[in-house]
Amino acid sequence: MENFRNQNEIGEKEVLVVSFGTTFAETRQKTIGAIEEAVEKAFPDWSVRRAFTSGMIRSRLANRDGIEIDGPEEALERAVRNGVKELIVQPTHLMDGREYNKLMEILARYVPRFEKVSVGLPLLSSPEDFTAVAAAIRNHLPVEEENTAVVLMGHGTDVPSNAVYAEMQSVLNEGDEDEQEYFIGTVEGTPTVTDILTEIWNSAMYLDIVLAPFMIVAGDHATNDLAGDEEESWKTIFINHGYRVTTQLQGIGEWPEIRELFAKHALEAVPYHI
Repeated sequence: MENFRNQNEIGEKEVLVVSFGTTFAETRQKTIGAIEEAVEKAFPDWSVRRAFTSGMIRSRLANRDGIEIDGPEEALERAVRNGVKELIVQPTHLMDGREYNKLMEILARYVPRFEKVSVGLPLLSSPEDFTAVAAAIRNHLPVEEENTAVVLMGHGTDVPSNAVYAEMQSVLNEGDEDEQEYFIGTVEGTPTVTDILTEIWNSAMYLDIVLAPFMIVAGDHATNDLAGDEEESWKTIFINHGYRVTTQLQGIGEWPEIRELFAKHALEAVPYHI
């Protein structure tokens, strides 16, 4: 049975784990649920609760599956009602993009209602984070054959934090732009799949492409935009250009290294000041 972490009787200390969310039950438990369990292990004397920032996902879960997930405001109201005094908010966002910034705006309104509020950083927030995540990618998606490239799909954003994708690609390839094995494109930002395809095509080095999501959760984007059979999917685009394509549909939140990094960020949470 899935623990939706919307219980009352929280106690005076709470860690609120905030995710974008997903309607895919299996990956939700393997990623978001597993991250929450890692945080719970790191905070044995605290209550761990869940919030999803996506109203569309929460609405679909409620209408389709009868599952009620708190949004950030509902979760914070629940904490206030339950007498929480010390609150840590740990987002499972990849970066400090739009969703993270919206969360901080909501949180600012609630800070005066708790004795202490702290916030953990998103996944990629320091050079050490990039190094740790790159090591996890190379561990779980190793390039073992010649003429093979791993192409990762990020979500992408139109704010400056979109630069994390280029930085992550650079760290993955250890700064050697002539012998890249890893490429990161985005669905809603830059570089696009066309940009990545052009770079790979012009290099004339690759025969095989491994496609994988660079997302916490392997949800709709991974299932359809990355690995679907439609003409616009990344898989179809690469196949139509003559590449042999395999897909790996694991959200990076399934990897122990990523879960532990989020727990570490929660343990290192800093006081939030308005």
